[in-house]
Amino acid sequence: MYVVISILILIASVLMVLVVLVQNSKGGGLASNFAASNQFMGVRQTADFLEKATWTLAVALLVFSLAAAVAIPKYTGDAHKVDTELREQIEKTAPVDFQAPPAQDQDEE
Repeated sequence: MYVVISILILIASVLMVLVVLVQNSKGGGLASNFAASNQFMGVRQTADFLEKATWTLAVALLVFSLAAAVAIPKYTGDAHKVDTELREQIEKTAPVDFQAPPAQDQDEE
């Protein structure tokens, strides 16, 4: 579930970047290059659509981020318990010998 939410966050982020880049800023922005497309919907309707899209994507990004925080895999502590039990079993069955292995002569080839 966490992976799905992460992918949704990535998609929403990329879409938000694209919508913000298309918006008309003080300098004209990328939207000024699409004068012909503005005649189809009208300049004001295009600006309203881009503003609504920006707010919608911002809210979606916030919701996805909160959902990711809830869905993130959590440490339960069971792995530590299993690890400790395995170590105890190994120590009981095979004593640990910390001596260095005998040195081999290099002449024995």
